[in-house]
Amino acid sequence: MASHQQLLYHIVFSTKERRPLLQNDDFRDSVWRYMAGVASNLEGHALRVGGYFDHAHLLLRVPAKIAVADFVRQLKASTSKHINEERDAFLKFHWQDGYGAFTVSRSRVDSVLTYIDRQMEHHRERTFQDEYLKMLADHEVEYDPKYLWE
Repeated sequence: MASHQQLLYHIVFSTKERRPLLQNDDFRDSVWRYMAGVASNLEGHALRVGGYFDHAHLLLRVPAKIAVADFVRQLKASTSKHINEERDAFLKFHWQDGYGAFTVSRSRVDSVLTYIDRQMEHHRERTFQDEYLKMLADHEVEYDPKYLWE
């Protein structure tokens, strides 16, 4: 029998030191489009890519043949490299080292899509740090606070 899977992940990571490097609307949108393309090149599928000035949210289908950690590492590395090659900036663009990955059931897909789509209004009231801590708590993820914001 063949193997089958339908695993969806809500992936979240910030810019290095949560710098607000994604403030320009056109630039930010181009980063999201590029990330969706990278996901496709990795044989995954981005159902949605979005975020805020200092972080990204992705709802992804990751292929069975690649570990989530490897998928996210390649996605972030490729995106950073592309950004740094395409723009002439004094400050190099980097993502933080870590990330959050949360599985999403099929019944919750619409709510996660809406959540990602509403990031700009959501962050008028809540910081990335508050948002991420709530996600960890909601998903009962254990963590060491010492390494949370590296």
